Amino acid sequence: MIEISKAEFEVLEAIWQAHPTSANEIIERLNQHKPWHDKTVKTLLNRMVKKGAISFEKEQRSYLYSPLLERDSYTLKESQSLIERLFSGRIAPLVAGFAKTEQLSQRDIDELKQVIAKWEKEND
Repeated sequence: MIEISKAEFEVLEAIWQAHPTSANEIIERLNQHKPWHDKTVKTLLNRMVKKGAISFEKEQRSYLYSPLLERDSYTLKESQSLIERLFSGRIAPLVAGFAKTEQLSQRDIDELKQVIAKWEKEND
């Protein structure tokens, strides 16, 4: 699995929003949340190209970037990795921890119930 830093993930999120996309469009999207320096973003883009997380095409005088990682599959792998590292592959202690600190909203609980009900129906 490709290792992606927090900053690289934020850039990747901006690319996932709409692609192919230019560095300037990525910077514009990122700056909606917090200020980013142009050079920083361009350095991160170059790093991510080298890692194989994104690709680019040259169009006239600019580069257009596209993700090579699909958002859903990347977040699933990262989630599984986190659960494996911190909870020995068990999800229940993670959810229980959130429940104990009252960080589960009613919406979260309803969604979890739906996921469990669907799983039980499909795996009966």
